[in-house]
Amino acid sequence: MTRGNGEQTKVVYKGKNEDFIVFIDSIENLNKWKKDTSIPLVDVVDSFKVFCTHKHGAQGILDEAGAGLLEDEFGTKKEDEVVKKILQGGSSQRGVAEERQGDRNPSDGSIQAQGYLA
Repeated sequence: MTRGNGEQTKVVYKGKNEDFIVFIDSIENLNKWKKDTSIPLVDVVDSFKVFCTHKHGAQGILDEAGAGLLEDEFGTKKEDEVVKKILQGGSSQRGVAEERQGDRNPSDGSIQAQGYLA
């Protein structure tokens, strides 16, 4: 069974030493929020997690940004404040989340028979 293949919208912020990413619900909601910041952020962002790519661009492997990294770049480690700065200063990108394949049951007999699990 495949998972993924859904539309994915994100805001990419190019920092001094790192690229930061926040996932949002839609570009339309982001634009509404930029015009009226009284709209709650929960209506704009998909999650309040901030990711970094270790200078591999918007398509790189994403890791959750640590508090020290956020403090160095944004002057705060409060994720809601960081998210606001990323939404205001970043650029939005729309894409498709790639299909993911994987073993859902590693205790499957065929895998054990091949010697992958001991």
